[in-house]
Amino acid sequence: MANQKSDPNYKVIAENRRARFDYAIEDDVECGIILEGSEVKSLRANGGNVAESYAMVEDGELWLVNSYIAPYKQAKTFGHEERRRRKLLVSRKQLADMWNATQRKGMTLVPIVMYFNHKGIAKLKIGIAKGKQAHDKRETQAKRDWSRQKQRLLKDNR
Repeated sequence: MANQKSDPNYKVIAENRRARFDYAIEDDVECGIILEGSEVKSLRANGGNVAESYAMVEDGELWLVNSYIAPYKQAKTFGHEERRRRKLLVSRKQLADMWNATQRKGMTLVPIVMYFNHKGIAKLKIGIAKGKQAHDKRETQAKRDWSRQKQRLLKDNR
């Protein structure tokens, strides 16, 4: 991770911060995204959002649904649709695992973070997750609060 932060090409575009709060993420997979030219330029200018999006397996293909990429102003006539479905690229084994998780185990495919990797290629990290109940969310919040309070107490005792 330290190498990625020092790498000039690595850049986080959009992050779904609520994903870890709303879902218990069991596994994550890095996917490629099929984008148009104006979409890539818009993402380089920080024009993307994956907070309310999700992924789904349909007809043997993986799709990202409801993700937002802002319009690129310089691409007037050759622009892109902002909330179109975007095809994701994974191996056949990963696709089969995702299909099994969603169809048989009742899991959900949640986008966690969209970024440019060290080669400058747009990637999306998808979590294979199970939805949390309200009591699970309260438990997570209580653990987080306790760890913060514990750190404050340890800092004050020094």
